[in-house]
Amino acid sequence: MPHAFTKNHIHLVFSTKQRLKLIPDEMQPETWSYITGICHNLGLIPVATNGMADHAHVLFHLPPNITLAKAVSALKANSSRWLNDRKIKFAWQEGYAAFSVSASNVPIVAKYIRNQREHHKKISFETEFLVLLKKHGIEFDPKYVLG
Repeated sequence: MPHAFTKNHIHLVFSTKQRLKLIPDEMQPETWSYITGICHNLGLIPVATNGMADHAHVLFHLPPNITLAKAVSALKANSSRWLNDRKIKFAWQEGYAAFSVSASNVPIVAKYIRNQREHHKKISFETEFLVLLKKHGIEFDPKYVLG
């Protein structure tokens, strides 16, 4: 698309199936690197990737030639397959949350993502997820979001 000028910054959050702690600490750096590699392969421009044993955060620029749903599906499917290939019985939970990020806030969100370990000493993933939904004005019923 030679005449499409876009810069869509997306903060993507998705959890493991039933929000179980399925990603061992020692596998997390390699897992986040692998997800970053998937971004490159899809033509997404990754800015920050990190998470915890039960969820992932990915900040990337979404190009005009791929839909968000297709990008998320590819990220989850390929990373899940990769983890299962490493003898980790693994699956991501259905669904995700994705938030647009203004260019001026990209460095702040990237820092937030890179500091997940420190952040989660103070707050659970469930609380973090609800806070993100509220912050972005997304209406939800908690029994369906976390149920």
